[in-house]
Amino acid sequence: MADAAPTPAEPAEPTVLDVAEWSRFEIHSGGKLAGFAAYRTRPGVITFTHTEIDTAFEGRGLGGRLVRAALDAARARGLAVHPACPFVRSWIAKHPDYADLVPAEEHARYGLA
Repeated sequence: MADAAPTPAEPAEPTVLDVAEWSRFEIHSGGKLAGFAAYRTRPGVITFTHTEIDTAFEGRGLGGRLVRAALDAARARGLAVHPACPFVRSWIAKHPDYADLVPAEEHARYGLA
């Protein structure tokens, strides 16, 4: 019996992409769009406005992975973060090592310690 031809495998790990032309970070799982984090930018600042995970992908921690990757990208680019999105804001509150991305004078506005 001959071996079957190899088929391209889906990435084992979800992937996050910055789709700048749509102003959003996307997370893909199993080759499908699982969710996104929309943003607006201005010089030196990125404001996260909305995060959404498709109901078919909920409960897998993809929202947290998406936000972490987006914040890591903001840090790498030297951008200040304004978490207008409640999900991003609550994620930062639970991960204080990312609070430094939000300007100190904005912490009270976003309910960050």
